[in-house]
Amino acid sequence: MSILVVGSIAFDDITSPSGSVKNILGGAATYFALAASYFSAVRVVAVVGEDFGPEHENVFRRHGIDTRGIERAKGKTFRWGGSYFDNLNEAKTDFTDLNVFETFHPEIPKEYEDTEFLFLANIQPTLQANVRRKMNGVRLTGCDTMNYWINRTRKELAETLKLVDLLLINDTETKMLAGEPNLPRAANKVLAMGPKALVIKHGEYGATIFFREGSFGIGTHPFRAPTLPIEEVKDPTGAGDSFAGGFMGYLASQTELNREVLKRALFYGGVMGSFAVERFGTERLQSLTREEIDARFQVFRELTHLD
Repeated sequence: MSILVVGSIAFDDITSPSGSVKNILGGAATYFALAASYFSAVRVVAVVGEDFGPEHENVFRRHGIDTRGIERAKGKTFRWGGSYFDNLNEAKTDFTDLNVFETFHPEIPKEYEDTEFLFLANIQPTLQANVRRKMNGVRLTGCDTMNYWINRTRKELAETLKLVDLLLINDTETKMLAGEPNLPRAANKVLAMGPKALVIKHGEYGATIFFREGSFGIGTHPFRAPTLPIEEVKDPTGAGDSFAGGFMGYLASQTELNREVLKRALFYGGVMGSFAVERFGTERLQSLTREEIDARFQVFRELTHLD
């Protein structure tokens, strides 16, 4: 089945204890699309500048990703620079140049109207809502957001959350959105805003999924998936977007959507996130094989006794 991601394509400068790189291909839509492409057909809606060349587009095309939704605009592609020091879970932003992304208004190609799964990556909530309303035929919609939108556009974000099935955010964002320091209570408050399920990412400590009562089957108990210990984390950038790509990509490959399938998707999300951090940028995601992915998933199964 097909999955559409709407979000950013960027060029990143990254520094970590493992070294420094400049002008590498990044952005939420890039990480998501590459991770999801190992499970299902992927389409992308994003905007790039004149500095985005054939060599960059070929990264998508080599993975069978449909790039007809990538808009070419005059100017430069979105650029971000970040540094990781003692705490690899938190980046210090060195610069953010929105460039053509500043005036991005997603346009959905007619060829994409039959898309069955939709992921709204981290963009302005009103833009997310507009895309969702245009895609009335989707089977399931996932969404991401961040503290910037929670603080500055809470009203608009609340309207977007009424339109999505799954929200994928981290611990801090969950508590901030709910105005509640206790995580389980915060999760229930967020679910009351609209999503049928909430996936809370805990970074190196895995992820937890909370279900709204009556959604995806019987029961309301949350489920926690751990993460795999990685010998060397070179670059945490994009780990969350890669997790989302693995999670949503696996869902899009399934004929049924129930709690067991969503729980299993957490592990595939963790697998893709664990691969992404092993090298800088999207380098590891570009060179993976499905055999490597399934082998690492098997390690998860053995560690957790996943059925």
